[in-house]
Amino acid sequence: MELLQIGIVIVILLLLVKPVGTYMYHVFSNEPNRTDRIFGGTEKLIYKIVGLKKLESMRWTTYVMSFIATNVVLVAISYLLLRLQGMLPGNPAGNSNMEASLAFNTVISFMTNTNLQHYSGESGLTYLTQMAFVTMMMFTSAASGFAVAAAFMRGLTRRGEGMGNFFQDFIKAIIRIFLPLAFVLTLVLVGLKVPQTLQPTADLTTLSGTQQQISMGPIASLESIKHLGTNGGGYAGANSAHPFENPSPWTNVLEILAMWVMPASLPYTFGLFARNRKQGWIIFSSMMVLFLIFLSITYVSEKTGNPLIQTLGVDASQGSMEGKEVRFGIGQSALFTAVTTAATTGSVNNMHDTLTPLGGMAALGEMMLNVIFGGKGVGLMNMLMYAILGVFICGLMVGRTPEFMGRKIEGKEMKLIAIAILVHPFLILAPTALAFMSHWGYDAVTNPGYHGLTQVLYEYASSAANNGSGFEGLSDNNVFWNMTTGLVMFFGRYVSMIALLAVAASLNAKAPTPVTTGTLRTDNKLFGAILIGVVLLIGALTFLPVIVLGPVAEFLTM
Repeated sequence: MELLQIGIVIVILLLLVKPVGTYMYHVFSNEPNRTDRIFGGTEKLIYKIVGLKKLESMRWTTYVMSFIATNVVLVAISYLLLRLQGMLPGNPAGNSNMEASLAFNTVISFMTNTNLQHYSGESGLTYLTQMAFVTMMMFTSAASGFAVAAAFMRGLTRRGEGMGNFFQDFIKAIIRIFLPLAFVLTLVLVGLKVPQTLQPTADLTTLSGTQQQISMGPIASLESIKHLGTNGGGYAGANSAHPFENPSPWTNVLEILAMWVMPASLPYTFGLFARNRKQGWIIFSSMMVLFLIFLSITYVSEKTGNPLIQTLGVDASQGSMEGKEVRFGIGQSALFTAVTTAATTGSVNNMHDTLTPLGGMAALGEMMLNVIFGGKGVGLMNMLMYAILGVFICGLMVGRTPEFMGRKIEGKEMKLIAIAILVHPFLILAPTALAFMSHWGYDAVTNPGYHGLTQVLYEYASSAANNGSGFEGLSDNNVFWNMTTGLVMFFGRYVSMIALLAVAASLNAKAPTPVTTGTLRTDNKLFGAILIGVVLLIGALTFLPVIVLGPVAEFLTM
């Protein structure tokens, strides 16, 4: 039954990829289409209000500066909101202002589409900041990522047309994609018993006669954009394991599809930009093969259970149910875990710290590779980066100048790709080593040994991949962890994006190369296998030693 449930969700996803991918192409292609009649008037009004008179295509450097400047303004406003929230209205629980280093971490977290939370939502934020900061940032960070992905696709597939206009892409992503979808999903979640209210905390008397306060609030609206935008930040500390955020298997499936469908559809969108749908399907198929490998590891490991528990005579026939909700079981918990780390969403419906060693390794591996669907545009950009690398390697093997999308791959592009590839593992491994070398980092580890290493490694992998889920078990709300993870999130987001936009701009300026019999085709099964091999080879060479020291060693000692 659990495998049937997983299979049905995957089939639904496959049915949605083509229509959703086509719609996103119409949004970002800047070609006249029927959506202009629905949303065009609203967008023109916004352009007029903000003073955007011309929508000419930008150079890649102008596009990047517009992207960064917009993010800087949003960060400044959000930081002030968090630092002053205790004095602002919309605070029925009387929550205090957020501490400086925590505010820095939280603002960077939400602006980079990471949503790593070193605070508990019920007590750390107010109703005002949950809506004006969290929900607003979830829209804008996702829209920023989509805009950059659109520019990247234009750069690879069109010649001499520039990267597009950032502000136009940014507004289109919000108006044509996130707002309408979030509105509909919010109504559906409310119908499925997810709260949406501005009423203060409910005071109740329990069956034992004690008083209990239950935090409520505008949860459904946050949940919708939390998953549609692959944000992941929970209204409550328990995130999507909380019954208010995710009350039933129906809402669980909806949340899985909401965070999965757009990242999974972007390869098809790329195929439409490239005028080669087979190219898009090959990229999608490579991602799906890698996803199914990690999902299988997670499900089998959790279903097999913990051998140490079984030696105690405890009935473990249901699998490893520690840290999981009974209403979801192993199947929907494993699928949620695989999707949230593949799509770099970061929301959780079970405690990842209680996953079996191999189950935790699979979740960790998806964030380390950071190419399996990914968040808003990031996964596609990173997978295309590996596609260019694969073409380059194959070209060297046969002594031919490598080509991708009809453009020659030369030294400049490979240097930029090397930066993008190397910065990700550096941002994971270097801070992990620093945390163990300093008492500020090591004192936060509550579970020493192999599992403690995995906890620290997971925290930085989640930050670098802009995922935001936590292995937990760390006392991470202090200056050291707030600042280091904040910096990792910042550089993990912007360095690779800027480098890959530079690659796209460089290829965009080159004259097309005619296809010959010696050209390596990138839209067939052979290239799909090459792409998967390159991803796994680079990932294994980079991360295998630390994986062996953490989850693998823990598994072997059980």
